[in-house]
Amino acid sequence: MDDAQITTLDSGLRVVSESVESVRSTALGFWVRSGSRDESAAQAGLSHFLEHLLFKGTARFSSFEIDETFDAMGAEVNAGTSKETTSVYSRFMDRHLDRALDVMADMVLRPTYPDIESERQVVIEEIAMYEDEPQDKVHDVLAKAVFGDHPLGRPIIGQAEVISSVPVPAIASYHRTRYSPQNIVISAAGSIDHDQLVTRVEQSLDGAPGPSPNGAPETAPAGSEPRVCFHAKETEQYHLCLGALGLPRDDDRRFALRVLDTILGGSTSSRLFQEVREKRGLAYAVFSYSGHYADSGHVGLYVGTRPDNVHEAMEVIGTELTRISTDGVTDAELERAQENVKGRTTLSMESTLSRMNRLGSSLLMEVPLLSLDEVLAAVDGVTSEDVRQLAAGLFDPSRMSAAAVGANEDVFREALETVNPGLAAA
Repeated sequence: MDDAQITTLDSGLRVVSESVESVRSTALGFWVRSGSRDESAAQAGLSHFLEHLLFKGTARFSSFEIDETFDAMGAEVNAGTSKETTSVYSRFMDRHLDRALDVMADMVLRPTYPDIESERQVVIEEIAMYEDEPQDKVHDVLAKAVFGDHPLGRPIIGQAEVISSVPVPAIASYHRTRYSPQNIVISAAGSIDHDQLVTRVEQSLDGAPGPSPNGAPETAPAGSEPRVCFHAKETEQYHLCLGALGLPRDDDRRFALRVLDTILGGSTSSRLFQEVREKRGLAYAVFSYSGHYADSGHVGLYVGTRPDNVHEAMEVIGTELTRISTDGVTDAELERAQENVKGRTTLSMESTLSRMNRLGSSLLMEVPLLSLDEVLAAVDGVTSEDVRQLAAGLFDPSRMSAAAVGANEDVFREALETVNPGLAAA
């Protein structure tokens, strides 16, 4: 990016920032190369649990003092864990940079794990809450179907059995391994001076963990025959997903995939939304989506519908998948989707938090930092043939796995006959 400045410190930690002159706020984030795919089965959920524990206190700041500090700034501090990354971030008035960075650095680099037993219970309650949300649960069921026993197929949130028993020394060891400087990017966007930020970051690293072998992530998931996974639960609706392997983060076809996703199910004018919801009233929620990882990715679609509508909804979805895979898209659909993607991208860049997230995640995962004009040009360069070929490769019903949460697996499998008879029998 033309406006982004990047500095690599002697420790290996990288600092990236982008100045936005029209604002008085700063968005700051710590991005760590640590996620659920880095865990063994015995560590399932450790990355997410550790994210929680970062907020429980350090030798210098108690949990209450952390909350009090950001409340006094009129700011919030939050965090998130994904399959490959953990981030801790905040947005505050620019004059609070020194204080915010000081506290956040201590949280991320020097946690002391107080009150761990109470936080175990908090996370176990979060897992229980998640299990009661079938429209969320089904996406993890699909990940299992697509990725199998590969770590990308495990839920980010983890397992209660692991969280309830993992000892503090194991947590501290995992932190030392994953949260070393060469695994961290500090990103900022807004009212920020890059040189000042670098100086403050260097000061904050005093006493932080040194370089540590982090171990290579699990190898990329190999292709496999489509699978069917079903999670039995008494629900009012059946929550259904179809999905398959997709594209890595740095694949140039990711721009065509964004256009394809917009046409298929990523907008209110998309084919799935119009055919399933607007024309037939078969569902309230129906959409397509994609995810990207360092060396792989996935595509998927979701629909939630009552038992009587499962068969027809899946039949309509199967028809649309076949149609877009064989016939491609119209010129009008292509132009509308391109403008949609460009508009959403441009609007997101008006948020300093979005800019910071883009900088941090891209640099951490070695994805080229493209300028807004370069991204818009890449979207404009997508052709209808690009979209057709991608649809044929990724959304061919014969290569898609299936997942569902509902009361009766037979209802689900019978409906799959309309999409892929061979899959229904798998």
